[in-house]
Amino acid sequence: MTSSNQTSNPISIRLGTLEDVLKVDGQIPEFDGRTTLQKLTSRIADKPHLILIACVETLPIGYKIGYQLNNDEFYSWLGGVSPKYRKQGIATALRHAQEKWAKQHGYKSISVKSMNRYPAMLQLLISSGYQISGYIDNGDVHSSKIQFKITL
Repeated sequence: MTSSNQTSNPISIRLGTLEDVLKVDGQIPEFDGRTTLQKLTSRIADKPHLILIACVETLPIGYKIGYQLNNDEFYSWLGGVSPKYRKQGIATALRHAQEKWAKQHGYKSISVKSMNRYPAMLQLLISSGYQISGYIDNGDVHSSKIQFKITL
C-alpha cells in the first residue's frame, strides 16, 4: 500500500518488527519512552498479531500493533506517528490497512481503547465510525480509558 504525504514523499505500509516499532515509538513524545521490547513481547507473544509500519522511503515513521482477543474480535493495541509526519493521513492509512487485514482474517470487529489526553486519537476514532462501547474508570479522567468498537 502506498500513499502520498504533503511533502510528496511516498508513504509505504509494510509488515514490521518490534524493533521497527521501538524506532518510531522513541520519536513520540506523548509516550515518554515507556514502551519497551519486554512490554511489547509479553503482550503479543502468545497471540495472533499484526505489526504494521509506515515508512517514508526506508525510514519508519508510524506504526500500529494489534492482536486477537478472540476468534471474532481483534484489538488495536498501540499506534503512533512521528510528530514531523502527522496530519498527513498516515494514521488513517495504518488504520485502513489494519481493518482490511482483520476483515481478511475473519475478524468481525476491532476494539480499541484511548484516553482523554489523546484528543486527536479520540477524534480519529469517532470520525472513522468507531462507537463508544465502554469506559474503564481508573480514578480520574486523565488515566481512565474510553473503549471503542467497529464492526467490520
